[in-house]
Amino acid sequence: MQRIVIAGCGYIGHRVAKLWRERGAEVCCLVRSQDKAATLAGEGYSASAVSFDDSTAISLPEMAGAVLYYLIPPPGGGVVDTRARNFIQSMGNSSSPSKIVYMSATSVYSETGGGIVTEESPAEPHSAMGKRRLDAEQAFLAQGGATGTPVVILRVSGIYGPGRLPLMQISQGQPLLCEGESGPSNRIHADDLAAVCLAAADHGEGGDIYNISDGHPTSMTSYFNACADQLGYPRQPQVSMEEARRVMSPLMLSYVTESRVVDNSRALERLNIMLKYPTVLAGLHNCV
Repeated sequence: MQRIVIAGCGYIGHRVAKLWRERGAEVCCLVRSQDKAATLAGEGYSASAVSFDDSTAISLPEMAGAVLYYLIPPPGGGVVDTRARNFIQSMGNSSSPSKIVYMSATSVYSETGGGIVTEESPAEPHSAMGKRRLDAEQAFLAQGGATGTPVVILRVSGIYGPGRLPLMQISQGQPLLCEGESGPSNRIHADDLAAVCLAAADHGEGGDIYNISDGHPTSMTSYFNACADQLGYPRQPQVSMEEARRVMSPLMLSYVTESRVVDNSRALERLNIMLKYPTVLAGLHNCV
């Protein structure tokens, strides 16, 4: 029986777990809260709560021969993903998985001003979060090199899906950058991302890096407007970039000022993927 270990069994991990169980696999879920572990156990999964921020308290299951998914976001602050490094330290060099799939992010790329990024584009992140993501990539690749474990990196764009739409920002009427100044941004539907995770285990090889998006970028403003239309809310007001720098939160401003087109052709071809939701409009119908 195929064994799967999912470190970080949340919004995407839960979907991955369901898909693997449908295949008849034995799935072990590692989460940060006792309540979440209890919920997953109630659904029939093997589940345990782990403090990923304390390297001395991490107790991992036997992973020899299992596929390991590491889906845990980095902690805030700094440029090192201490959670990933704590996890890797706890793994050691024994009982290595048959494959590791690490979910990274497209924030590892430098700003392109709306240009196209492929897996060959420089990974020179400007943001601290992007630097932490790149640090985790390097840590897992180093672990794979030391143990001979194949490591597959998924550089994922913005995730949306049922229960993961910007309802609060829309309902509060938070301002958007005007369409004329809003560059391209990229997304992937949660169900498609979960399917990609399985394809990475099936077809990905050691050292592979894949950009994950639906391949049809839209501006952040266009995305929020489409969400508002689907949810039946008024569209948000739009402001100039100059005003956005005064009124937007630092996080939202970082989203609207970065623009790139993520090329997903390598993932589609090599992982043999057929997306269910190749455009945001198709995906939003599923969400509402």
